[in-house]
Amino acid sequence: MNKILSIVIVFLVTLTVNAQDKKAKELLDQVTSKIKSYNNVTIDFKYTLNNNKENINKESKGNLVLEGNKYVLNFMGVTKIFDGKKNYSIVPEDEEVTVSSLNEKDDGAITPSKMLTFFNNGYKYTWDILQDVKGRKIQYIKLVPANSKDQRKEILLGIDSQTKNIYNVIEMGKNGTKTTLSVNSFKTNQPLSKNQFTFVASKYPKYYINKLD
Repeated sequence: MNKILSIVIVFLVTLTVNAQDKKAKELLDQVTSKIKSYNNVTIDFKYTLNNNKENINKESKGNLVLEGNKYVLNFMGVTKIFDGKKNYSIVPEDEEVTVSSLNEKDDGAITPSKMLTFFNNGYKYTWDILQDVKGRKIQYIKLVPANSKDQRKEILLGIDSQTKNIYNVIEMGKNGTKTTLSVNSFKTNQPLSKNQFTFVASKYPKYYINKLD
């Protein structure tokens, strides 16, 4: 009798887990579909990095304008532009611009253009907690990297249940480091300048242009 009961419990647990995994996949698909429906996205965000063991606590703010695979990212005093062919990394502190080509073979590279859909490949996912954040229902999906060599233990992806937009991304490193990217402002289909994703060299007359290829 006990053996039969154990089999029934295992069966019910398996059904529950499978149902939750299906829910997680459906929600991630909805997020991806929503992102792809926008002509462009403008995001203001906050980034924090904490490691209590190493006594590290850092906080930075940034913003991103994204259209297709083109983007302009301002973060930690550096501006990064990708015009669809070339990457431009502008560092005012060093008065230097580094120019490089996109490595299309590097599927593992997390670029701003992948930032909102990175979860589609290379992760196992499960349904996690639901939190009420200032009246917004934030559903979390737990992502575990499929590659055992990945230095991240797990990632919590917070999704606004109503808008299906990403609210935050929390990464837990195997070394105890926790990084959190929180979206403060999420705007879509904004009027953009014709030269929004164009690097204009004349704006940086005294900068050293470092061409890597």
